[in-house]
Amino acid sequence: MKELQKWIEPVLKEHGCRLYEIQWLTNQKPPILQIAAEKEDGTMDLDTCAVCSDAISALLDEKDWNDQEYMLEVCSPGAERELKTEQDLQNALGQYVYVKLREPKQGLADVRGDLAALEPESVTVHYKDKGRPKKLVVDRDNISLIMTAVKI
Repeated sequence: MKELQKWIEPVLKEHGCRLYEIQWLTNQKPPILQIAAEKEDGTMDLDTCAVCSDAISALLDEKDWNDQEYMLEVCSPGAERELKTEQDLQNALGQYVYVKLREPKQGLADVRGDLAALEPESVTVHYKDKGRPKKLVVDRDNISLIMTAVKI
């Protein structure tokens, strides 16, 4: 996958996108090479997916990457996605997120709110409890999952 990533990232960048994740879904027939990508502003649309798919398909054909039949799928990572890297966290600043804690803090096992600040050792989430604004500072090593969330 590292080799694929090395080839695909420049193609996506050429089209104003960045790679989120590559998955090889072998439980499908034929297997699916799924490439989740997004524009620099965090959005994605069908036209951009199609353009990136065509460019990546041409690249993989040129590299003769795989001699077996497979499907290529270029898609958005979705509205609710795990924030895996520091860059993902930076891009999510100010956005609504879900944070699941390893150990409860202030009586909370998880929290939904706006990602307000990032520090080397912690993240700050602003949330509401019974309509009142609250703030939770969570040590990064106490986070079992952090992901973007849809506000309802």
